[in-house]
Amino acid sequence: MAIKKTNSTSTATALVPPPGSMDGAGGTNELRAIKPPVDIPLGPWPWIVGALALSLLGLLVWLWLRRQRRVRPAAPEVVVPPHVRAKQKLEQALGLISDPRLFCIAVSDATRVYLEERFELRAPDRTTEEFLLELQRTNHLFPDQKTTLGQFLEQCDLVKFARSEPTENELRALHRIADRLVDETMPTAVGASDSSPAKPLPPPVPSTP
Repeated sequence: MAIKKTNSTSTATALVPPPGSMDGAGGTNELRAIKPPVDIPLGPWPWIVGALALSLLGLLVWLWLRRQRRVRPAAPEVVVPPHVRAKQKLEQALGLISDPRLFCIAVSDATRVYLEERFELRAPDRTTEEFLLELQRTNHLFPDQKTTLGQFLEQCDLVKFARSEPTENELRALHRIADRLVDETMPTAVGASDSSPAKPLPPPVPSTP
């Protein structure tokens, strides 16, 4: 590029390119057209990154929930002793005393379930005869208790299956037998019976013909 002095009287000088020097392929002031955007292929990476991010988020949530369970102690399970449940069922059975059949079903079931849970006798799954036969082979009850319990269950069966119609006093007597059996065989009573014999159950009430 040549330097040309344009005004000898002026103190300022300017650099002016000579004519034609910007023409042709060597010019740098020529504007070029803007090229369209070019798509860059990404492939499966966005999906892979998204899946990894979701997996990481799920792992963090799981760890947080697990920590919360450890920090927060579980509420202790309340275990109701068998004799307490039996007492509750027997109390509820009194509400059915106007219907002898339903009353005897409730009282005998409460007694059978209690004996099953207390001594693992599997009483509810067996007939009265099978249950009494198994009971005779155990030492869980005194002989008088076994005899009275057998008569109690037989009287309940008469009401349930033979349509016997006992009076209300007789039904209450059956209820007292079951209630007293629970009292005498609950854990504290059994512990006390090791050194002293248990009181015999009251005699069963004769069934109404």
